[in-house]
Parts: sequence; structure tokens; C-alpha cells
Amino acid sequence: MPSNSADALQPHQPLYRQLAGILAAAIAAGEEYPPGSRLPSETELEDRYSVSRSTVRQAVAELRRMGLAVSKHGKGTYVREQATPVATIKRTLIRRGKNLIMGHQLDEAEEATVTRDHVSGDIEALFARGPVHALTTDRLLTDPKTGVRATHRTIIPFDIADEVPALADQPNASPTDLYGILAESGLTLTWWETVDARTARPDERAALRMADDADTILITHRVTEDQDGRALLVEEMRTSPARVRLAYRITPTTPKRG
Repeated sequence: MPSNSADALQPHQPLYRQLAGILAAAIAAGEEYPPGSRLPSETELEDRYSVSRSTVRQAVAELRRMGLAVSKHGKGTYVREQATPVATIKRTLIRRGKNLIMGHQLDEAEEATVTRDHVSGDIEALFARGPVHALTTDRLLTDPKTGVRATHRTIIPFDIADEVPALADQPNASPTDLYGILAESGLTLTWWETVDARTARPDERAALRMADDADTILITHRVTEDQDGRALLVEEMRTSPARVRLAYRITPTTPKRG
């Protein structure tokens, strides 16, 4: 890595981004900063590049945001060791006769809990019809082969449970059983799913048994709709991207006309 700040940093871009880019390139090269190695201290980076302490801290924060570094309290900042996911969760639905099954089966680690909640935030937006009160079922799931964990939540609005009473009788049924109940009521079902990532909260890290340097979780939202595009139920799953890879089968569809 160049030690002359005049050669390394130029005035036309924010200094912290330039510094983060130089460090990111060195990390990618893997020679000076291999995975697990300690990055120079703030003082060392200040002296090497003749920049302020705030610039160094912003650059290190950018490296953390990029997923390249992790800071350990009282020890410094280290190059993140890129873990290879140990489990692939297939999110595809497979039709067998009249039944639907998940492409990848996870076991329940604990008994499911059912509550009555007012839905808000992102999940309320997915239902797209004003205030939503719902039956919510929470599960802790585990992969029997790898021990990987995931949390799963199913949200059934009261208006849908009133329309299809079997849902109210079995809110803690498996998602595929819920699909079957909806289909038996005469509804034609379709699904779509989103995937987001954010920093994990302490309770999520504990539930998923995430490593000390893992700070991001994946959040999927699967929406089950009827033939009119009305959201019937929403499922939310949270997993650790350091241990889980999500897989989807891509099936071409014909758009509706009109």
C-alpha cells in the first residue's frame, strides 16, 4: 500500500471514501491484510495518510458497512473472515398432486406460539389495506443436518380468518397446510417474496446463535395472494447470511392482460 498521502488521496473526492477504497483494495489483494488480520490503528492510518481522526473513523465505518471489517471493543478493527454458508434453504414451492411442499424442510426447535396483534410497519404495507389486526404464529426453526437456525412468523388477518374459518381454528398449522386450507375454500393462490438485509438486534443474534462478528440478518417476506391480488397471509423468515444461502427456482410466467 502506498505510504505517500499525496499519491494515495486526491482532493476531488471525500477523503474517507478514498481511504476506504485503498484499504478495501488491499483487503481484496489479501497480501497485506488477509482475513482475520488486524488493520492499522487509527493513529497509524492518520500518520500514513496525513488525514484527521474523523476521516479515519469514517473510512473504517465504511469498511464495516461494506462487510469487509469488524471492530472488536478494546482490540481494534479486523478484516472480516468471509464464512461460507453451510445450509441452502430452497424457497421453491413444489406441487405434488393437490399438495404443496417446501423445497427445503426445517424442523421446529420449539413449540409455536400464537398471539393476536395489530400489524404495523413493513408487514402492514404488504397487506395494503389500512389497519390490520391478525393472528400471528411465531416459530423457531432449525436445519436437522447443519443446526442452522431461522425464525419464522405467519400473519393471518382477522378478515381472512373470518372468511375462511379453518384458518382461525388452525393458525399454527404449517404454511403449506395453510395454503391447502385457502385453496380448498375456492381461492386461486399465487405468491411473491422479497429479501432484505439489516443489522441484527441482540435478541435476533441470540435466537439465531450468530457468531460474535456476524452483524447482518436476512429477512424474507412471502405474500400469499388470491386471484384478485388480495394479500391473504404474510410469512416472515429471518436467517443469518453467514450461515444460510437462499435459493429460488425461476419459472417464467405470462402476464395478465388488461
